[in-house]
This record gives sequence, C-alpha cells and structure tokens, in this order.
Amino acid sequence: MAALVQAAGNDPIGTALTMAVPAEYQNLIEEAGNTCPEVTPNLLAALLTQESQFNPKAQSPVGAQGIAQFMPSTWQEHGIDGNGDDKNDVWDPEDAIPSSAKYLCTIAEDVKDVPGDKQKNMLAAYNAGSDAVKRYGGVPPYKETQNYVRSITALANQNKGGGKVATTEQAATAINAAEQMIGAPYSWGGGNANGPSTGTCCSPSGRTGKSTKGFDCSGLTLYAYAKAGIALPRTAAAQYAASEPVKPGDVKPGDLVFYGASAAGIHHVGIYVGSGWMIDAPRPGTQVRYSPMDTMPDLFGVARPTSNNNKEI
Repeated sequence: MAALVQAAGNDPIGTALTMAVPAEYQNLIEEAGNTCPEVTPNLLAALLTQESQFNPKAQSPVGAQGIAQFMPSTWQEHGIDGNGDDKNDVWDPEDAIPSSAKYLCTIAEDVKDVPGDKQKNMLAAYNAGSDAVKRYGGVPPYKETQNYVRSITALANQNKGGGKVATTEQAATAINAAEQMIGAPYSWGGGNANGPSTGTCCSPSGRTGKSTKGFDCSGLTLYAYAKAGIALPRTAAAQYAASEPVKPGDVKPGDLVFYGASAAGIHHVGIYVGSGWMIDAPRPGTQVRYSPMDTMPDLFGVARPTSNNNKEI
C-alpha cells in the first residue's frame, strides 16, 4: 500500500491539496489540479478516488481503463503525453492524471453556459455526457449521475473545517439511537435528524414511502449520528464520501457499512455494532433491525463519519 501524505492548505476546494492521496501521485494531482478554474487538486483527487481508488491498472466491466477510467474512444481523443516520453499511455498515471484534468476542463468549457454550479455540471458531464447536461439544464435526473456528483463533491470537501472522525463516545451514542428505533417501519425516503418521518415515492421496485412514517437506510444513519452531534449527508453514497474509510482490521462499532458496486453506486448503509452485525433499515416491507454484514453480496467498504459534515450535500 502506498504511503499516504497530506498537503497543507486552508481551503480544501481551493488550489491546495488537502486530501490524503498516495505519495507518488501528489505532485501530479497538485499540478494537474490547477489546469483551469473549475478543476482543483481536491476535486481531481476525489474523482480519481471515485473512479479507481488510485489503481492505475483498474479496468471496469464496460471497458474503462486506468486510474482515471477512460473509455478507449475518449482516450484516443483526449489522452495526452503528460510525461513527455512520446507515448499516450492510458495505463500510465503520468499521462492519465493530466489527461483527466484536461478533459474535465474541456467539458467545463463545453457546458459553461448551462445554469447552476459549474463544477457539478462539469462532473455530471464527465459521467453522463455534455449533451445530457445541456438537455436538462444542469445535472440530469439520472440516479447514477446524481450520486456521482454528490459523492465527488462531498469527498472533495470532506476535510473542510478540520473535522475529526467520530469518537468512541459519539459512536456509542449513534448505536444507542439506532437501537431505540429497532422495529420502526422502512419508509423509502423516510427519516431525518429529528427521527422517523414519512418518505417519498418511489423505490426502484415502485414502493412509496409517502404513507409510511419510518426510515430508509441512510435516513436511519443520518438520525443516529445527528444524536451524536454529527450531521451526515442524506444519501448513502454521499455519506460514504463524507466519511473516512477504514481498513477491515480497524473496523469498530459505530462505523458505517456500505454496499454497492462502486462509490457512486452505493445503495445501502448500516451501522456496525460488532461481531459481524449491524443495525439497518433493509428495504420496503421490513423494519429497522439487526442484520449480518453479509446480508448483501456487494459489501463495498466501511467508513467512519467525520464531525465536519455540517450541511447536506
């Protein structure tokens, strides 16, 4: 595992890199992250985390390649020789990282006239294409794209204000709050910092929470940690991005357990209580309950909430 370093800086979304990244990529990200005003070192680092977890050999099932997950056709058009060795190599981070920044800047220019937040529109276009952003006048209503934008934005901002990970006491408070809600009905879109609430419509299976007062998975974790004084974002994907990942051997009660094929595709979260068990709100038709961590086959990772998340992403 590459050593992690953290550069000094006062503004995580400004020109200084404040995110922890593998040491061998720090200078590349700092330099490439100032290619244009819409791209910052933290934003670029967050995107690379989202795309590949800094794995230069990453390859997706649909054919995206390298640390920045370029599709071959996109690489052919936008890949550059970043290190001056006369090769445009998608597998070489010295080429792929500056290419990613340059491509983001190209996209930012393409969607510059679209209303709304320029960085979010740029990220949405990176994920769903510029035409979709233009057609919808901003981030398109695609769940994957919306999660993608939320996750990268939250991750790029996660160190703002010098937040610290949840303490043992905060974790215990969150677990206790979740335990008090065992038996509460599942409600799609239900739950907030004040407790159970009626939800929204509709789940992927068409179930509505509008007539049910309760919690969905991320509503439960949001509520539990609100009781501990930590404000989490609303969705499971954004909660992962706004928390600090922990290694399997370091998992502690109170940590959040996430499920999904990728950081952008996280679809479920629970609160770890120990011995391989968690408290969660599983799905429509169920109640808040204790569940084994292997209740779903796509465990993505475990992360510890941070105390600096003071607004919804």
